[in-house]
Amino acid sequence: MVLLPLLIAASAPPPSVEVSITGLRSTKGQLLVCLTTNRKAFPDCSKDENAVRMAVKTAAAADFVVPAPAKGVYAIAVVHDENSNNRMDKALFLPKEGFGFSRNPAIIAGPPSFKAASFAIDGEARQAIRMKYML
Repeated sequence: MVLLPLLIAASAPPPSVEVSITGLRSTKGQLLVCLTTNRKAFPDCSKDENAVRMAVKTAAAADFVVPAPAKGVYAIAVVHDENSNNRMDKALFLPKEGFGFSRNPAIIAGPPSFKAASFAIDGEARQAIRMKYML
């Protein structure tokens, strides 16, 4: 009897996004990262139970990976939470802390639309995000 080796098809790795952050004004605090497919919940992922939310220490935030639940069209919002209170601090409706979005859309009056920040994830993707500070 001849035994043939069993070939097991390797499953594709889960989709993910490699994110690089530039323009941080300090290494204090953390980055609050939100990855969502929900247009209505962008950029505030608290309204999306399926969003990927994570905190990344700012000192280690130059490059990190965000796992995606599945292939699809996503947008990323990032907040530089300098005082580590897990929220965006504001003064007179202006953000006191830094923020950034996938695809680095222009910021005119308020956050960008999902469409302006969205990109496709089909396996591995990469986004370079420049942080912005208003105050």
